[in-house]
Amino acid sequence: MYNSERMAEALLEIPSTTLKAFVVERLREAIIAGKYKPGDRLNETLIARQFNVSRIPVREALMQLQEQGLVMNHPRRGMFVNSLSDEDTQRINSVRIILEAEALKLCRARLTSPIASHLDRLVRRMEKWQTGSQLDAAELDFEFHNTVWGYTGNTYLQKTLRTLLPVLFAHRALDGISHEMMRWRLHHHRALLDVIQGNSRQLPEEAMVIHLRMGYNEPERFSSLAVCGNVELAQSATLEQAQ
Repeated sequence: MYNSERMAEALLEIPSTTLKAFVVERLREAIIAGKYKPGDRLNETLIARQFNVSRIPVREALMQLQEQGLVMNHPRRGMFVNSLSDEDTQRINSVRIILEAEALKLCRARLTSPIASHLDRLVRRMEKWQTGSQLDAAELDFEFHNTVWGYTGNTYLQKTLRTLLPVLFAHRALDGISHEMMRWRLHHHRALLDVIQGNSRQLPEEAMVIHLRMGYNEPERFSSLAVCGNVELAQSATLEQAQ
């Protein structure tokens, strides 16, 4: 285990910032490997004892994992491995369709050659992805979307999306899908780039519905597409996905 005498001696010589990074990586690996499961409490004292460190780098590591969406904080109870119900994810998706469609529109309106080249490089990296953990793939997925948000020119939209969606990306990274399925999802980002570049006839909302259906059943279920009788767009997305 991690609390061997040899590791303890080595950790004493590690700078605090590097020590935090070490704890982040070990906890991250443990969550991905299933040692800590969704809903499990992450006890600072026990983790500090396990790694033979003080609680300070553990607390900082847990805060960083919270920012990444792997950990959630329950006031007065502590930190827990993130857990979302199907309804939670679909309600987030209903908001995501609206906000990310707006992000695609704004990015397209502000598109320049350097922006297009940057996004194309990201998509090419996604298309070349072959090996690695699901969380690594999710981080690459998030990087593309986060870059699009950054090019909208609307810092409030960007901040809202950065606050709302990391938990969803992290949760999706822990769902145990195959590498083949993950590659398929990553490759689909070319379709979003086509919308941004004006090379697609899809509406941004339609493109987002199709994109989210790569990983979810009826991601529009709690959106106006489903509950306000506005079904034409959703039906069009279904037909497009089937072709």
